[in-house]
Amino acid sequence: MSRRLVSLTLDTLEDLPRPCRQCVHWELDPVSADRACAAGDPGLEKEAWVSQTLLEWGSCGKLAYVDGMPAGFVMYAPPAYVPRSMAFPTSPVSADAALLMTAHVVAPFAGGGLGRMLVQGVARDLTKRGIKAIEAFGDAKFGDEGDPAGGCVAPADFFLSVGFKTVRQHPRFPRLRLELRTALSWKSDVEYALEKLLGSMSPETLLRPVRPAPATRSTGG
Repeated sequence: MSRRLVSLTLDTLEDLPRPCRQCVHWELDPVSADRACAAGDPGLEKEAWVSQTLLEWGSCGKLAYVDGMPAGFVMYAPPAYVPRSMAFPTSPVSADAALLMTAHVVAPFAGGGLGRMLVQGVARDLTKRGIKAIEAFGDAKFGDEGDPAGGCVAPADFFLSVGFKTVRQHPRFPRLRLELRTALSWKSDVEYALEKLLGSMSPETLLRPVRPAPATRSTGG
């Protein structure tokens, strides 16, 4: 099974699940979002938002593919680009963080670690751009009947499972935070340990096991 991660572009935007492709919950303020939905084609507004954000800020999403099939995605941006971010009771997002707007893994691929893979992809991208943290609004009652967010807010449990910590409690929409140095430290630690191990070994010992030195008998004085 092959997995790959790609950045969101106007081309890969078409690989989002159709309900997500047509959703402008995050991209517009509540009044504008209702107006766009009433007009009949919110997908045009979403495309315009992605285009503007790509031009002004850069990469704002990641998609995961499994054996060539779109299997999940995340979207993220500075809170200034996300009008809905100010509508939450636990806003605002911290000044040093980007907002992870939403995360979704297609049901047949759930439980395989794609969510963590997507978040780590976001962490690598944002670290290169000098951003210190990712924050997100989680839904503590995801899937309940009468969901006010319509499933557009990812479960708080998901964010907690991939390393986020709660920074502002709320019974429905807690705000969570992931320090990027924490998100990437496991990878750098493993790479450092491997480099140290390989650096201490000669090419000959890499190819064949090292034989133990023969035991020597100690003599009394």
